[in-house]
Amino acid sequence: MNMLVSAPDSAAIKSRAIALGFDICGITGADPSSHADFYRQWIADGKAGEMAWLARDPNRRADPRAVLPGARSLIVAGLNSWQPQPAGRGRVARYALGDDYHAILLEKLETLAVELVRAGGQAKIHVDTGPVLEKSLAGRAGIGWQGKSTMLISPKLGPWLLLGEILTTLDLEPDTPQRDRCGSCTRCISSCPTGAITAPYQLDARRCIAYLTIELKGSIPEELRPLIGDRVYGCDECLDVCPWNRFARRTRETRFHAPEEDVARDRLHALLDITGAEFKRRFARSPILRVKRRGLLRNVCVVLGNIGDSSDLPALEKASRHEEPLVREHAAWAMRRIRERIGLPG
Repeated sequence: MNMLVSAPDSAAIKSRAIALGFDICGITGADPSSHADFYRQWIADGKAGEMAWLARDPNRRADPRAVLPGARSLIVAGLNSWQPQPAGRGRVARYALGDDYHAILLEKLETLAVELVRAGGQAKIHVDTGPVLEKSLAGRAGIGWQGKSTMLISPKLGPWLLLGEILTTLDLEPDTPQRDRCGSCTRCISSCPTGAITAPYQLDARRCIAYLTIELKGSIPEELRPLIGDRVYGCDECLDVCPWNRFARRTRETRFHAPEEDVARDRLHALLDITGAEFKRRFARSPILRVKRRGLLRNVCVVLGNIGDSSDLPALEKASRHEEPLVREHAAWAMRRIRERIGLPG
């Protein structure tokens, strides 16, 4: 489809989003999210952990009109991130196997936003980090529903959508909201390794492996380390077990595909020798860059403590003398775990 013309309608905008590479697009009004009160209580209960930015200006996050005065519509676009998990030791969440989705979604949204402005409207873009309760609004825009895991589930693509939004002053025809189709299923709850999904639609981020391996900057609580298993960065467990996976298909966005030089390879302990410069080069376009080298090495130590063997001990011994105290602490823990497992003295 060609660029948008003046006074575009909802159908034209959604068609243009698909032409730009999005897998799905929906539209809703810019009125406040129905989840605003739940969000405020979640923050008040401390369930956001150290993610302090989520508590900043809650009224702005709850009401899109506070972000863009005069906003009348919200365009929600999604990219499918599913792909097979690469072979090897150490798993990385599928969305993080390739290039950073923030940049990929922003590129597409910026093109669409420029065309909306040319068509006579103002536009403001958000990808994940912006003050928008995106999953509840995506449900209202007809893209999916927020499941018992709190993840968005699409009836066409399963639970693998990465979302971006455009607030606009254009008055657009909204889509019909999705209804909740989780039914009596509780697989996501029973499968969560750390019990982070405390009840249907209730997530305590402080126990979530994605939070522990990405957002938490300090030491991972020792009682939770064994539950992380082989997950180096993030966790897909509640997505993997969802019955709506029967509709999942491999992403058509090639930049999401795992490169040949990937974290999940047999010699996982080799990452413990990575230099700061090499880390920045290797993960320059990856979401993994967010956790910094110390965070990645911390996570690798935990995984080796859970699945490693005697061949990993020399690398961990060296890591136990690392310049970063965080790495030293987790390397020492990993060595104790491996020695206990293989029957060596601590």
